[in-house]
Amino acid sequence: MIATIQINQQRLWENLKELGEIGASSNSEEGITRLALSLEDLKAREYVIRVMKESGLDVRVDSIGNIIGKFEGADPTAPVIMTGSHVDTVIQGGLFDGALGVLGAIEAVRSIKESGIKLKHSIEVISFTDEEGTRFGSGYIGSKALTGYLDEQTLQIKDASGITYAEALQQAGFDPTCYKEAIRKPEEIKAYLEMHIEQGKVLEENELPVGIVTNIQGPVWLEVTLTGHPDHAGATPMHMRKDASLAMAEIMLEVERIASHYEGVGTVGRTQVEPGGVNIIPGKAVFTIDLRHGDKERRTNMVKEITDAIEWICEKRDIQVEVDFKKSVDPATCSEKIINVLEQTCAELKVPTMKLPCGAGHDSLMMTKITDMGMIFVRSKDGISHNPKEWTDKEDCIIGSQVLLQALIKLAK
Repeated sequence: MIATIQINQQRLWENLKELGEIGASSNSEEGITRLALSLEDLKAREYVIRVMKESGLDVRVDSIGNIIGKFEGADPTAPVIMTGSHVDTVIQGGLFDGALGVLGAIEAVRSIKESGIKLKHSIEVISFTDEEGTRFGSGYIGSKALTGYLDEQTLQIKDASGITYAEALQQAGFDPTCYKEAIRKPEEIKAYLEMHIEQGKVLEENELPVGIVTNIQGPVWLEVTLTGHPDHAGATPMHMRKDASLAMAEIMLEVERIASHYEGVGTVGRTQVEPGGVNIIPGKAVFTIDLRHGDKERRTNMVKEITDAIEWICEKRDIQVEVDFKKSVDPATCSEKIINVLEQTCAELKVPTMKLPCGAGHDSLMMTKITDMGMIFVRSKDGISHNPKEWTDKEDCIIGSQVLLQALIKLAK
C-alpha cells in the first residue's frame, strides 16, 4: 500500500505567495519579473535556499548556480532521485511557472522527512539556473551544465545591456570558468521527476487536476537579421525599395504555413524594425523564430524549409540576411517506468488523470540525456501562462504536490 503521508497544504500555499512577491510589480497587471541572475532572481534564490534549510535539507549551490537540497537516503551510494524546476521568470510572468515545481518538491520532501519514513535512495530537490532564457536568449543553462551540454560559446552570449553570461555569473558570485564542475554522471541519478503547470488548456477542458506527460517538444530558436536600405517613404517607388520589414512579414507567413503543414508550432515572438520613423522605409529588421515539434525528423524538415524560404525571399527582395541559431534542444520521450509509477500513484490516490504531450520546453528535456525522466502537469486556468493572469487553483497545486510526494516515495524506496 502507498504510504499515507500528507503535505502541509497551507505551508505550500504561503511559500508560493511569498516567492511571488519577489520581482512582483506594484501594478498587479504587470506580473512578476525575475530574469536570470538579476537582483530579483538572486533574491528568489536566497528565498529558495532558506526554505530548503528550514525543511532540513542539506543545501549546496553548484558552479553554475543550480541550488540543490538533499534528503539523505539509507544508502548513500545509491543513485539519487532528482526533482525540481526553476524560479527565474519571463518578463511580466506569473506566480506558478517553475515556482510550483520547486516549492512543491521542497514541500513533498519536507513532508516525507517529517514523517520519519526511511528511503533507500536520497532525494535531491533542484532549482535550475535560467530555464527561461529570456535575458540572454538561450535557456536551460543550469540543466545544460549539469548534463554536460553547456559550452564556452553560450557563456559569451550578451544580454540587451551588453553583459555576457560569464560576466553575469561573475557578478552573482560564481566563477564561470568552473562551469564544468556542475556536470553529473548518469550513474549518479536514478530518475528525474518534474512537476509543472500545464501552460495549456487540455487538462481544463477535460476537467482534470493533473496530467502525465508522454513526450516534450524540442525547441529551435533562430534570430534573423535582415538588412535592406532606409530610404524616403514618399520619394522611393515601390519597385525600387529594399524594405526589410516586408521581407520579415513574408517570412512570418512562411513560418505559419510550414509549421501548420508539419503539425508543429512556429512563433515569431520578438521583432525590431529600424530606424522606426513613420516616413522612413525600414532598412533593418531583427526578429526571432521559435520552432517546436515532438518528432526530431519533422522538426529538422521544418527548420530546413523555413531557412530555405528565408533565403529565396531575401534574394527576391534584394535583402541581406543573417540567421543565428540561438538554441536547439532535441524532443524528449518520458520514461515508461516513471509514467507507470505516476499512473499507479494517481490510481491509489483516486486522482483522475490522463496522458498528454508537452508543447513547452522544460529542463526535463536536458535531463533525458543522462537519466529517466517524467513530468506531472497541473491544470492551468484558461491555459494562460507567461502572463500576469497565470493561475492554478490552490487545490490543484496540492493535488499535484501530493502525487509528486507519493511518486517520489515509490521511486526512492
